[in-house]
Amino acid sequence: MSDRVADALETARPFKLMLIDDDPISRLGLSTALASFPDLQVVAQADSAAAALQTLAAGVGTDNAPNLLILELSLGRSNSSLGGSIGLQLCQELKTQYPKLPRFLLSERLTPEELTAARALGVEGYCPKGTDLSILVPALRQVASGEVYWSELVQTQNYALEASDVIEQSRSSWLWQIRQSGLRQIDTAIAQVTKQVQNPNLSTLDWFILTGRRRELRTARWLVNQLLPVAATGARNQVSGTGFTKSPRESQNDFLNPPGLGSRDRRSGAPLPTPEPRRRNNPSLDSALTTQSSALSQSSILSPLLDATLNKLQFGLKNLTGSPLEIDILLEDKKRELLYLILRKFEDVLEELRSQLQPEAIALRQSMILRDLWQASTTDFFGKYYTIQVGNLEVDIVNTLLQDATIIQQSFLDKIPLVAEIINYLLFQTPLMIDNVSYSFGTPEARVRAEVILENLLIQIANSVVQPLLNYFADVEAIKQIFYDRRLISSREIARFRNNLSWKYRLERYVGEPTAIFESRYLLLALSGIGIKKISIYAPRTDELHQLTGVQLACTLALETRDAIAPRLRSTVAFLGSGVVYVLTQVIGRGIGLIGRGIIQGIGTTLQETRFGKNGERQK
Repeated sequence: MSDRVADALETARPFKLMLIDDDPISRLGLSTALASFPDLQVVAQADSAAAALQTLAAGVGTDNAPNLLILELSLGRSNSSLGGSIGLQLCQELKTQYPKLPRFLLSERLTPEELTAARALGVEGYCPKGTDLSILVPALRQVASGEVYWSELVQTQNYALEASDVIEQSRSSWLWQIRQSGLRQIDTAIAQVTKQVQNPNLSTLDWFILTGRRRELRTARWLVNQLLPVAATGARNQVSGTGFTKSPRESQNDFLNPPGLGSRDRRSGAPLPTPEPRRRNNPSLDSALTTQSSALSQSSILSPLLDATLNKLQFGLKNLTGSPLEIDILLEDKKRELLYLILRKFEDVLEELRSQLQPEAIALRQSMILRDLWQASTTDFFGKYYTIQVGNLEVDIVNTLLQDATIIQQSFLDKIPLVAEIINYLLFQTPLMIDNVSYSFGTPEARVRAEVILENLLIQIANSVVQPLLNYFADVEAIKQIFYDRRLISSREIARFRNNLSWKYRLERYVGEPTAIFESRYLLLALSGIGIKKISIYAPRTDELHQLTGVQLACTLALETRDAIAPRLRSTVAFLGSGVVYVLTQVIGRGIGLIGRGIIQGIGTTLQETRFGKNGERQK
């Protein structure tokens, strides 16, 4: 045991643990097992990522705030094929929100890819489930004390060293067979997924999962063609000369040193030489690979951003902005379904725009693009042929809602900021301006900003889809039973909700929007992991400021007047306050004191004279 852990134990200060696992039996078993160790106290438990984030947010600053998180990386995998990504997404959210809180993975035995991803996210410890307490408990103490513990790294490393010589001897003879077998399996899988995607009865969530899987399979096929030789030429140096295929020893070195940390030889510690790319002499092959590379590039641009947004949608969608949103009327599942659908439609729009428009034309067509996206989302969400009975009439829902296209365009769609910027960023890799600084495509700052802009776009489109529904069919029972949150199905609650929205529209139009323009900022709606929050970003809006008139202009003038007068008024009030204090304490206070003292002295003199007068009478 390290000195650091020993010192921590000597202080007799218990480590407070939080268990995050969707298996209640696992949580019960672990908490029961740790109960016999006084220095390891389980203070909180959660069965989902959203519940974990909410519990942590509620416990910040309290005596029971945990100082070690024990979580299952496969969180939610039993209920969703995206479970693994939920666990990794939670690790990323925890690292962002609580950077000093260590995370310990207690999971089923993980694959090298999952371990690598967890290491890249900065996870501090890992043990597989079933690890003996004599190993697990010291590992927990070590990670809680600020150190790192990974149980399988040494075993994996030793296995790679022992097996590498045997594997390298036979590699060149069966690379060709591996390539052919792999391509056949990938092509079969692509055909199966494509057939499933074409099913018209497919749900939105299933469509996203399947299309994401198809993207991964196509990317895998391209990589197989790149990494493995087209003919079995035999020599290992020809294979590794591509710069991709590595020996098990080199691959293990990459596993222990994630990308970005540099690769070094484990025996000598010297940097490994970077192999030169293999030269190709086939022009047709070069052309084909260029086309495939372009397609892969586009996939690699869209996929991480869309997948990150998709993962966030699996967490809570509670409104944390402090003001009502149109989608608050919807059931949680319907709200999530609508956002999934809009994300899917947005991806379709990007596919169409890629071959039709140039970057400079996106801004000119922005209104049309958003209108098409709104119409397609509305049609698919409610159903093109969905009708309801209103009185004696059978009403076509979608056609009725689409009648408000002009109003929606002016009130919602045209006010969504940075639409052209996010489309050009995704399609043409143009840089994003952040606080008047240009960040090129792929930088961390650009990726974070792109996620926020995309999330705001999805939420605002969702609000615009729901708003006409509240105008035409707000209190229709058929609509309420299918779409509405159970807390908002009474006529009174619906009327209250619509009134709150109406007041919000007025306040934003006459105060919120001109204030944001005057302060050179946009207010965006973003997904925080536990709900929808409002964030502010800087954006130059001088042209919009010059176009303000009427009440909006008066609002900015009032703000400017307040900014001009407030410092002087504060100084004047402070000066007058000091004068009042001086008068009350130094003049009136002292005067009252003198008067009081005179009165007391007079009373004392009178008493003395009365007493002396009585004494004189007695003497006579």
